[in-house]
Amino acid sequence: MYKVLAINPGSTSTKIAVYEDTNLLFRHSVEHSREELAKYPTFNDQYSMRYEVVVNALKENNMDLKELDIIVGRGGPVTPLKSGAYIVDEMLVDKIMKDPLVQHPANLAGLIAYRMGKELNIDALIYDAVSTDELEDIARISGVKEIERKSLVHTLNMRASAIKVAKEMDKKYKDLNLIVAHLGGGLSLSLHKKGRMVDVVTDHEGAFSPERSGVLPSEALANFCYENDKDVVKQMLRGKGGLISYLNTNDAREVEKMIENGDEYAKLIYEALAYQVAKNIGELSTVVNGSVDAIIITGGMAYSKLLTGWITERVKFIAPIVIVPGENELEALANGGLRVLKGEEKVHRFLGE
Repeated sequence: MYKVLAINPGSTSTKIAVYEDTNLLFRHSVEHSREELAKYPTFNDQYSMRYEVVVNALKENNMDLKELDIIVGRGGPVTPLKSGAYIVDEMLVDKIMKDPLVQHPANLAGLIAYRMGKELNIDALIYDAVSTDELEDIARISGVKEIERKSLVHTLNMRASAIKVAKEMDKKYKDLNLIVAHLGGGLSLSLHKKGRMVDVVTDHEGAFSPERSGVLPSEALANFCYENDKDVVKQMLRGKGGLISYLNTNDAREVEKMIENGDEYAKLIYEALAYQVAKNIGELSTVVNGSVDAIIITGGMAYSKLLTGWITERVKFIAPIVIVPGENELEALANGGLRVLKGEEKVHRFLGE
C-alpha cells in the first residue's frame, strides 16, 4: 500500500489530500483571505506561507510525514511539457521560480512538493501541467504567422477523466480517440488521439463560460480594443464575459432557476453555451476524421442535466457520451502518483528549453 500526498494551490485556497492507494485518508482545504494574500506582491512570495499551511494541516490531522511514499503537486503553466509526471528537481524549480510561462498559483505546488520531498528523501512530482503541450504541428497554425496556437487547458481533469472512462470501457487509454469537454468557470476541450492530447480548444478559442467571453468576432474585438483601455478589454475577456455579461451572474444554478421561472432570455443564453460547446466538439472530431470512441463531459457544470442534455442532443451522432461531473483534481494527482509508484507510468525530466 502506497501513501500519496496531493497538493493543489488555487488563487484563494490551498487544498491537500492523502491517499492510501486509491482510498482517501483525509482531505483538507484552507481558504486565504484577500487581506492575507495582499501581503504578498507575487505568487512566489506566497511560497513559505503556503508551505507552512500544508505542513500544519498534515500535523493537525495526525499524518506521519515519514509514511508518505511520494508527493504530487498540480502542474501549473510552467513551460510546454508532455502529459503525465515530471520529477521536480533543481532545474525545474529554477524554471518555476524565475521564468514560468505564466505566473499562476498552481506553480507553487511544485515548489512545496520539492522542499517536502528533499526533507523526507522521497520523490516530488508535478502532474499533467496546465501547459501540457502535445499539439501536432498542423494544430499550431493560427492564420497569422506571428501568432502560434498554444495549449493551455484543464489538462489534469481532462486526462484523468479520459483515463477513467477508458478503464470503464475495458480499454487502454492509449488505444482510444476521445474528446473531453471541461465545463467549469473556464471552458476548454481536448482531443486525445491514442494517448496524446494532439489538439485543443482553449478558453479563449471556443465557447463562452460563466465568466469568460470565449472566441469573439475578430474585427469587432479589434474595434473594441481601440475604443477601450487594456484593463477593460481584459476584464471583458476574463471576468466580465460569458454568463456575467448576459445575465449578471456566474452561477449556472442561478441561471437554471431563471429558466425554471420562465425567463426565455436566460434559456436562450444558456442553450447558446451548450450550442457553442457542441460546435467545438464537432470541430475536434474532424481531427481524427470522425473516428471518436467517446465524448466525455466533465467539470463543475457537468452536474447540469439541462446543459449536458442540450450538448448530447447535438453531438450524440459522433460518439457515445459519458458524463463525469466535477473536477476531482486531488484524486487525479494522487492517481497519477500511484501509477508512477506502481511502474505503470514513466516519469519525465525537464531538461530546459
